[in-house]
Amino acid sequence: MTAPKTSSEIRSAFLHYFQEHGHEVVASGSLIPPNDPTLMFANAGMVQFKDVFTGRDKRAYKRATSSQKCIRISGKHNDLENVGRTARHHTFFEMLGNFSFGDYFKADAIAFAWELLTRDLGMDPSKLAITVFGGADGIAADDEAREIWKKVTGFGDDRILGLGMKDNFWQMGDTGPCGPCSEIHSFVGGEPDLSLFGQDPDESGRGWVEIWNLVFMQFERSIVDGQAKLDPLPAPCVDTGAGLERITAVMQGVLSNYDTDLFRPMIERAAEIAGKKYTASTADDDTSMRVIADHARTTAFMIAEGVMPDRDGRPYVLRRVMRRAIRHGHRLGIRRPFLHEVALEVVALMSDTYPELRERKDMIASVAEQEEVRFRETIDRGLKILEEEFGAMKGKDQKILAGDVAFKLYDTYGFPLDLTQVICDERMIGVDMEGYDKALAEAKARSEGSKLHDDAAVMPAYREALAKVEGAKVKFVGYDRESVDATVVAIIREGALEERADAGQQVEIVLDVTPFYGEAGGQMGDCGVLKSEAAVAAVSDAQKPVDGLTVHKAQIDSGTLCVGDKVVATVDHASREATRRNHSATHLLHYALRKVLGAHAQQKGSLVGADRLRFDFTHGKPLEDAELARIEDLVNDKVLVNAPVETRVMPIEEARKSGATAIFEEKYGDVVRVLTMTSDSVELCGGTHARATGDIGLFKIVSEQGIAAGVRRIEAVTGLNALGYVRGLEDTVQRAAKVAKTGGADLIDKLEKIVSRERELEKQIAELTRKLAMGGGGGVDALLGKAREVKGVKVLSIRAEVADPAALREMAEKLRDKLGDAVVVVGAAAGEKASLVATVSKALTQRIKAGDLVRPIAKLVGGSGGGRPDMAQAGGSDPSKLDEALEQVYELVAQMLV
Repeated sequence: MTAPKTSSEIRSAFLHYFQEHGHEVVASGSLIPPNDPTLMFANAGMVQFKDVFTGRDKRAYKRATSSQKCIRISGKHNDLENVGRTARHHTFFEMLGNFSFGDYFKADAIAFAWELLTRDLGMDPSKLAITVFGGADGIAADDEAREIWKKVTGFGDDRILGLGMKDNFWQMGDTGPCGPCSEIHSFVGGEPDLSLFGQDPDESGRGWVEIWNLVFMQFERSIVDGQAKLDPLPAPCVDTGAGLERITAVMQGVLSNYDTDLFRPMIERAAEIAGKKYTASTADDDTSMRVIADHARTTAFMIAEGVMPDRDGRPYVLRRVMRRAIRHGHRLGIRRPFLHEVALEVVALMSDTYPELRERKDMIASVAEQEEVRFRETIDRGLKILEEEFGAMKGKDQKILAGDVAFKLYDTYGFPLDLTQVICDERMIGVDMEGYDKALAEAKARSEGSKLHDDAAVMPAYREALAKVEGAKVKFVGYDRESVDATVVAIIREGALEERADAGQQVEIVLDVTPFYGEAGGQMGDCGVLKSEAAVAAVSDAQKPVDGLTVHKAQIDSGTLCVGDKVVATVDHASREATRRNHSATHLLHYALRKVLGAHAQQKGSLVGADRLRFDFTHGKPLEDAELARIEDLVNDKVLVNAPVETRVMPIEEARKSGATAIFEEKYGDVVRVLTMTSDSVELCGGTHARATGDIGLFKIVSEQGIAAGVRRIEAVTGLNALGYVRGLEDTVQRAAKVAKTGGADLIDKLEKIVSRERELEKQIAELTRKLAMGGGGGVDALLGKAREVKGVKVLSIRAEVADPAALREMAEKLRDKLGDAVVVVGAAAGEKASLVATVSKALTQRIKAGDLVRPIAKLVGGSGGGRPDMAQAGGSDPSKLDEALEQVYELVAQMLV
């Protein structure tokens, strides 16, 4: 058997081996874990099987194998600063793995791993070593695994080392499944040396490297009376992880993962763009090329998953990675956008394994290039600010960059904090983190205050009002009711609590219970009316300025409303029904977008009101007409089915298990509402919705446009608003047909003929205008007759009734050519603008230059101009002085001929 050598062959060999041993080959899970909102990115192969291991999910198989896309950037797995500097740190990597869900255990897992490595991959057993759990914290050593390893490998205890909790015991958390691990290590860089085991590889990468970790989940950890307790699991499981990059380095006989075929194409592309040679050294240029290669992989895969660079959450992680890569390109002397080109190398290299890269190739290139263009607009200014700060600090012998400066670089120039830290580290300068955090907190406070109210001073009033509500939470009954009896708990006016509000006053009213939906999740707040025995208040909006509080923004139309008054709170029925239709339609639109464009079309924001809906989603290019039509068809198909809109309230864990889609940016409580509109649309949502999809009525898209890099926006209407939109289009067509004096059927043909005829007439008008400007059919001679001789040179300076600049130039040149060696200036006025063209025969340009002639006369008409020695143009804002300027030409020519 010939051992595989390329990374693709190694990946395939791994999956094929386990498939041959009864494992289901499972595609990589998403980088964005749908079943674990606490995890920013998938960072291990077991993530997509977490619910299987914990018993919350059942699969049709008990054995699985996969190659999982992983990202480790933040938290305890912060590999970002070491990327490119060491041989094996990466932000994106692939984790090969095999899994047993209560099927086989240690004996088979160990035998599988050893056979695959030494037989199928052909690794030299003499260069391998094993670690097992040696016992710690009252937990016995894993002697079972040690004995199995001895039997399978023939190794003695010197090659099977026992380590502690940190290295060889795995646990999901403080409680839950846990168990001992066995790790397989390979020596790279010459003959194996067991005395080096446990030490990090040296700068070249030589040393012992972990290549495979076998986790044996055999205990359930619980806390009893403050003490940890381990109980055997009834069905022990196996979870293994082998880094493809590390195994490939071993198989290809290189010391660094960056020297494998997983990275070299991107490194070579970066080197080519930079015009430099990669030497695989620790030099700064080589480090920068490795960083670019690694970050291009992360960039391509994250964008393919629908993550777009932005200021928060996952999008900010992507922006950090991209801008670090761009800055390293800047260090290499690359002064144009380049990252998208390197990312396309990733697509070419890995799209056979991960077809989503090929499917979203254009979006990857577009988003990467747009982000780099934006950053390059500010990077030089940001670097200049840093250099200025470094210079000032040097004069004061300071070694810490001020926190407010670091924040300004982030907030104004888009420099992620870690990028500023890297640049400072290169100068052996620290960053004042306390000052940075303070500036960041102040900015967030300002932002949050502006979102809540025009005057941040009202915040205390909101808190005081909430304290008056029983249970510190206004009860919302609007899912089932549009009217309710309520009591006025508080009245807020101009940021202060009041006891009463009189007719004409604008106030915010707090009730103990309300049917009004406060703006949240993209749905606009309800409008309606509050009526007491003594007052009527028109509610224009409902908001949630702080958690638990709903305020009704209202004007007192009549009477006086007081705290403690009983009111009937009634939501505007027509507005609520229209909003329900639009909100339900956004969910169906989300489904249709994913169906037509692909899974990357994820929600990035929405606005749902009574008159329209707006939906923002990830996609890298404008939608084609056929795609928009297909999306409309899919939504309207669901409307015609008239499926019930079902809402269930359940614990969030149960909701995730049911497959409900959650929006990452949204915050959810322990109990959530799951909205179902056929099996194609199951999402978490707290808004108000139609009772059945048929209630939505006609769904019609009215616009589609880009709003940010990789983010598109659709606006649409439903129900009566859609009917109104269509009627508006019909009216436009009917009026157009009437004007065109034709029926609707042949309107397009008639309009095309009208437009064609209009173009012909425009050409004729332009030709006639030129002829008229020249004095009509035989009027050129009349114009030429106005020329004067100035010191032996023919000079003509006239006004023409033509506004077109091209026609003006043509007229001046023709008159000059007719006169022979001459100077011609033609002026024209159109509205509040004056135009001038000066032409000089080439034979005269040594004595008179058109630019020198036109500039002084342009000043007379309030403008400026310039051009070539033989032709110059000018414009001005004072056409009343045009005739004076034209007359001045003769005197100026006389002065130039002295």
